[in-house]
Amino acid sequence: MKPRMMAGSSGDTKNPKIKPRPIVRIGIFLISHSIVVSLLCFAAGIVALILLPLFAKNTYISENALMPGSANSMLSSQDVKEANKLVKDIIGLKLSSEEARIEIPRLIAQHMADAGSEVYYHKFHPQMSQFYPLHFFSGSPNSGNIKENHSCVSHAINTVGIIRAPRGDGKEAIVLVTPYNSEKVELGEALSLALAYSIFSLLTRVTWLAKDVIWLAADARYGEYASVTAWLRDYHIPQFSALEKLDADICFESGYPHEQNENQIRTDVISRAGTMAAGLVFKVVDKHKETDKDTLSIYAEASNGQMPNLDLINIVNYLAVHRQGLRVKVEKLYFLLDSVFLKIVGDVLETIGKVARSLNARWEFGIPVADYIDGAATLASSMYHQALGVPTGSHGAFRDYQVDAITLEISPKVSLNNEVRILEFLLRGGRLIEGTIRSVNNLLEKFHQSFFLYFLTSPSKFVSVGVYMIAFGLLVVPLPIIAASLYCDANVLDSHCIKEQQKSGPASTNEAGIAFQSWRWLHAAKVVLVIHLWGAIVSLLPYLMYQFPEMTPTTSMLSWGLLSIASLLFLHQILGSPYSCVTVNQSPNREWAVLKSMMIAAAGIGLGLMSIINFATAQIGALLIVPMCLMVHPLKHVYRAGRLRTLAVTACNISLGFIGFPPAAFLFLKAYSEGLGSVSAGDFWNWVESLWAWNSATYLYLGLIHLPCWLLFMYVLLHPC
Repeated sequence: MKPRMMAGSSGDTKNPKIKPRPIVRIGIFLISHSIVVSLLCFAAGIVALILLPLFAKNTYISENALMPGSANSMLSSQDVKEANKLVKDIIGLKLSSEEARIEIPRLIAQHMADAGSEVYYHKFHPQMSQFYPLHFFSGSPNSGNIKENHSCVSHAINTVGIIRAPRGDGKEAIVLVTPYNSEKVELGEALSLALAYSIFSLLTRVTWLAKDVIWLAADARYGEYASVTAWLRDYHIPQFSALEKLDADICFESGYPHEQNENQIRTDVISRAGTMAAGLVFKVVDKHKETDKDTLSIYAEASNGQMPNLDLINIVNYLAVHRQGLRVKVEKLYFLLDSVFLKIVGDVLETIGKVARSLNARWEFGIPVADYIDGAATLASSMYHQALGVPTGSHGAFRDYQVDAITLEISPKVSLNNEVRILEFLLRGGRLIEGTIRSVNNLLEKFHQSFFLYFLTSPSKFVSVGVYMIAFGLLVVPLPIIAASLYCDANVLDSHCIKEQQKSGPASTNEAGIAFQSWRWLHAAKVVLVIHLWGAIVSLLPYLMYQFPEMTPTTSMLSWGLLSIASLLFLHQILGSPYSCVTVNQSPNREWAVLKSMMIAAAGIGLGLMSIINFATAQIGALLIVPMCLMVHPLKHVYRAGRLRTLAVTACNISLGFIGFPPAAFLFLKAYSEGLGSVSAGDFWNWVESLWAWNSATYLYLGLIHLPCWLLFMYVLLHPC
């Protein structure tokens, strides 16, 4: 009988080597083939982004309760004629701007009261346009910042009418908004008011209404958004301050219209009608060109990429096309319609579709060239406006209170001066609004069935979040793979250096080298942290600049740039050079690899966080940041390679450094889309100023993520390896 082998005997050395788990083997494979995998993933992400118009689906109404077009319209020609009298009354007023801002709200309020609704005036002040950092974490832009040097004359007055639903309990409401300039009402604005009045007067007589209806005649003398957001703020968050009481006492006589029947129209309180189910902002505009159909333009983008529920757009599009015969449009980037690249891609996709159908008639692949170009231009516009984070209309104020709203811009096919055709136009537009109200009125709960995250490629086609996330995922997948590969390669080289020194050096030096290898990433992490701290300082500099007298955009831009450079030099003096590092047993040729690895890790985390806040911003940012992360190499390191490779890599890095710099990228795109003559040095300042004025998260992305990554790109590019 053979004796048992004791623990620790030589027999243990013959045990087979344990195989790593499959997930570990996959990780090792990806890291060892990081360059090939990264290039394939990035190329696949670009292809997926280009093919998004091909995978767009037809819109459909998810909520069955909406039932658009299921009932016949009740709006008659007589209602339209009565509304047209309001147009004549407004246009017929020959008043100065001082008198008009009082008389026109009085006229609108009187028509509301005559229709049988509750009416009140809402007075508000103009808002300050100044940069405050903490406002990025508040709701609406410039909330609560009233100009200090206001007077009674500076007050704007919204006129609000409320219809109490005969079948409702007062807990829900639908809001209609018609902005107009009280100092000088244009014909289109008067027609917008008449269109709203025709619907409003009809709704006071119907018996099917289950939700209250609010008509806000918004005084847009200080901007459409300012008037709507002021009313929404006071509607949801009443403010009781000494300033308001003083204004009410001093400015009552001159600030409000005088009414013949003061019991009908209130001036002291804000009446409410419950939770808002939806908001419709509609305007009549004259495009100054005749077409074969009346045109309806839909604007849906709100702040920071927020979109209304797709069902709201769907019911408007369905009623406009199939019930009123309107041509429906959404915004597109028109300069892309002449793109040669898009035409080539469209031709290829159309050819592939024809070949596929010739093989199997049921294969519905491919898209006509014209549809692809138009869809790509519309998709690019939808992505751009969502990434910009600035609302495309006053409907954006509703999204700050989680209310679905859109702006409808209706344009007649003939001139607004043609009275006979205008009556027909008002009837079409009124029935469209009536049908939309009837659909929303049928809802038993808030919009929730359809999509909130989507891109439009046409009024009747969209790309859902489950499709466009694939392109973003493929674009950012290379970041963790490259970061891990660089860090592992640097550790392997340093381990080799330590082993070489173990043969000749003392033990204390070897122990120091091993300890340094474990903590070597801290220096690169410190550099990345300092650069992002600098990005935060750059983002806050406009607040300091606003304390000085007014400067031109060009001067402001130059001052911002000089202060940014000065702050970077100050951090350099305080914290030392990013290239200075302890080099005990460290491979000097790979010090830049650890810095690049930390840069890529920071970029990946930043893009991931931004995709939660505003996906469109993260998508466009990935198109710029990921190539910089993949291609950047120190120029000194590149010069050791062959001449052709050196020239290609250097040109690529310099191009990426130019395009990746936010001011350069903005001016380049503006010159490409609008022409070189339209570009000036202060354009970027004006653009950024609009971002912080609207509390756009894109401004934070530029300062805290994109700009630091660009500077780290330049550090790696100029690394003295």
